[in-house]
Amino acid sequence: MTNARGQVIQVDGDRLVGSDGGTVVLRGTSLGGWLNMENFITGFPGTESQQRRALRAALGEEGYDRFSGRFLDDFFTDADAQYLASLGLNCVRIPFSYRHFEDDMRPGELKAEGFRRLDQAVDACARAGIHSILDLHAVPGAQNQHWHSDNPTHWAHFWTHRHFQDRVVGLWEALAEHYRGNPWVAGYNPVNEPGDAVGEAIGPFYRRLEAAIRAVDPDHVLFLDGNRYSTQFDQLGDPLPNTVYTAHDYALPGFVDGGPYPGLSRGRFVDRGVVEQTFLERTAYMRETGTPIWVGEFGPVYTGDPARDAQRYQLLRDQLELYREHGASWALWTYKDIGLQGLVTVPPTSPYLERIAPVLAKKARLGVDSWGSTDAGVRDVLAPIEELVAREFPDFQPYPWGQQRWVHGIVRHVLLAEAMVGDFGAAFTGVPPAEAEELAGAFAFDRCVVREPLAQLLRDSA
Repeated sequence: MTNARGQVIQVDGDRLVGSDGGTVVLRGTSLGGWLNMENFITGFPGTESQQRRALRAALGEEGYDRFSGRFLDDFFTDADAQYLASLGLNCVRIPFSYRHFEDDMRPGELKAEGFRRLDQAVDACARAGIHSILDLHAVPGAQNQHWHSDNPTHWAHFWTHRHFQDRVVGLWEALAEHYRGNPWVAGYNPVNEPGDAVGEAIGPFYRRLEAAIRAVDPDHVLFLDGNRYSTQFDQLGDPLPNTVYTAHDYALPGFVDGGPYPGLSRGRFVDRGVVEQTFLERTAYMRETGTPIWVGEFGPVYTGDPARDAQRYQLLRDQLELYREHGASWALWTYKDIGLQGLVTVPPTSPYLERIAPVLAKKARLGVDSWGSTDAGVRDVLAPIEELVAREFPDFQPYPWGQQRWVHGIVRHVLLAEAMVGDFGAAFTGVPPAEAEELAGAFAFDRCVVREPLAQLLRDSA
């Protein structure tokens, strides 16, 4: 809520400002894969809950607790926050899952451990002079159709169950009470990438949530994602006070199957002009309503091919220049992972990655992960299904991304992913508790490596 000089951050028209009236631009990264784990970030198939069950079965309670505790201890510490500050970044978006705060069998009974873990990151950032944005990335019932909301299916039940919505309101009331007056929390990002398929629930829910939070904490900025994974804003109504609306701005050439940049990606020619046009389309609501622009997620994946990765750095450079030109704040996705996208990565020679190497190879071969894999190894399975659905249901265009990606979501990212969870667990069978704890230490900053070209690009931009 304050910058390094102790000024409160508020919305003033289309700007974020400090108490002296000066413009504040938030430039940072996201802490994906820590308090909300994702398969491509740390290497498991399927969803976080599936992975946790597999690890508990393989390691036993003591081994699981020691692995999980070490992972949470080491993934983000003062060393990480100080490194980000050294790049000139001033903000970290912290994704977290509701499961750290309550259990489904004991809804509404909030756990102190969740607040302690979130404080761990907020306080480390504060000591480094960095602000935090708190991002509820996974909610009860799942707010979108994919793995990153810990959703093992392709249905987002959050929008059709009042009980799930009540729990999120209650959690945010508690979070607002806990962080009210905290000078290093820039604001609250209450629901990541909502996927309300009908589009009728999201607007009323946001208004209800805003009123509940403001009754407890009237000061912190709200960062509200648009519907359809933070790309659609026409269902939100008029802007709420002291609120920033969040666009996510992933560019086609930055996906794993993206083409050269400039060049053709998924049949469309993309150059800097197209990247800017897409950005302007995704942020039109902000300019129409005169509210600040914050790009809550963006960033390419990296291939390991120097020539292709150089094009992806150029894509990212163009995006960052466009954000500067349009006065947009931003948070790159993501800070740390096992090599696909992170600024800081676990080296392939680490004992952790060596242990799960067969799992990673099989995931790649079957295209199990939605983010960072392709269907090349399972075209013989997918092609007949795609042809059947197209032939028999030509008008069927399921939410959110249409027919083909719906097929892939169910076959690759649900059916095959769930079947592979056992492979991940088997990789840890027989590992004693002390070794399990040591394996999780692979994510400590001093054991990781920095993606230097990306670090330099961020340093130049910040």
